[in-house]
Amino acid sequence: MTAEATPNDFVHDLVAVVPAGGVGSRLWPLSQPTRPKFLIDLLDSGATLIQDTVARLAPLTADVVVVTGARHADAVAEQLPDLGRDAIIAEPSPRDSMAAIALAAAVIEARHGERILASFAADHVIPEAEPFRAAVRTAVVAARTGKVVTIGITPDAPSSAFGYIKAGQGLAEAPGAFAVEAFTEKPDEGAAAAMLAEGGYSWNAGMFVVSTSVLLAHLSRLQPTLATGVREIAAAWDSPERDDVLARVWPTLTKIAIDHAIAEPVAAEGGVAMVPGDFPWHDVGDFDSLASLLTAGDDGAIRIGRTSPVSLVDADGAVVVGGTKPLAVVGIADAVVVETDEAILVTRRPAAQRVKDVALPG
Repeated sequence: MTAEATPNDFVHDLVAVVPAGGVGSRLWPLSQPTRPKFLIDLLDSGATLIQDTVARLAPLTADVVVVTGARHADAVAEQLPDLGRDAIIAEPSPRDSMAAIALAAAVIEARHGERILASFAADHVIPEAEPFRAAVRTAVVAARTGKVVTIGITPDAPSSAFGYIKAGQGLAEAPGAFAVEAFTEKPDEGAAAAMLAEGGYSWNAGMFVVSTSVLLAHLSRLQPTLATGVREIAAAWDSPERDDVLARVWPTLTKIAIDHAIAEPVAAEGGVAMVPGDFPWHDVGDFDSLASLLTAGDDGAIRIGRTSPVSLVDADGAVVVGGTKPLAVVGIADAVVVETDEAILVTRRPAAQRVKDVALPG
C-alpha cells in the first residue's frame, strides 16, 4: 500500500469490479484470443492495461474483483499477484457484460452483504487518475440514494464510435450528479455533431456505480432468469459445488449487455444518474487510436515493442509493432505494420477499424 492509498482515503463500502473480457479483434495479431489486449503493455509503459486499471483504483478501495474468462484467469493472477485468487471470478464462456457484472454483484453480496459496486473495464486508458477518482466518489454518493449511476465522458469531438448519454436535471441529494434522460446508440457523424451542438451529452464509457442490492433487484424484475441464475451460482461459489453449479447454470444465462438489460430500461423509469467525467479517456480500439496516444521517434515512426531498425521514405505517420528484422516503408503514408510470432499485418491507419474482419485463424 502506498502513502497515497491509505485506509483513511478508502470509500469504506466500495468494491471495484473489473470486467476483463473481449479479444480486441481490431488489434490483431498483437491481441489474440490467448493474449487479449488487457494483458498487453500497449503503451510501452511497463504496465499492462489491467495492471494500470487496478493501480488507478487502489486509492479508492482495497477490495477489487476481476471477472475474466477461465482461459485468462492464471495470466490475470500472475499479473496481479497482490489480488488473491479469491478475487478472480472466472467465467466458463463469454455471456456479455450483464452476466459478468451480475455474478460479481451476487458473489460480493453473498460474501459481505450489501456493497457499492463500481464497474470499470480492464482495457481503458485514463492518463489523469485523480479526476477519475473524484468522479467515482461523486458517483458513490449518488448510488447511495438508490440510483444506477454511470460516469459519462465529456466528448472532445463528434464520434460515431460511442453511445451517448443525455443528462437532465441535477440531483439535489448528490451534487455533481444528473438525472439521465436517455441513452442513444452509436449515432452517425452528423447526429453526433448535432448532439454536441445541443449540449448535455456525454459518451457512454460503460462505467457503472450501483448498490449490489439495487442492481440485483432491477435484474430480478427485468431479467429474472439471469438474476436467479447468478444468485444460485453465487450461493455455491465458495463451496465444493461451485464447478458443478457453474457448469449447469452458466450456459443458461441470458447473453445481454448491461446497457440493454439495466441502464436503458431503468433510465426510462427515472432510475439512472450520470456523473460527468471531465478527464482524458481512451478506448484503445484499433491501431490508429493506439498510435494517437504515443509519440513518434525522430524518424517519424511510432514504435510499439520494437527495437530493430526502421527506415521510412515518404511514409509519414507509420506505426510499427514488434518484429526483429529491419523494416522499410516506402511511399505509404499512415502505414501500419505489425509482426508477432503468429502473423504479420499490413494496413493503413484509416482502415484500422477493418482489421476485425480479418478471416485468419488465431
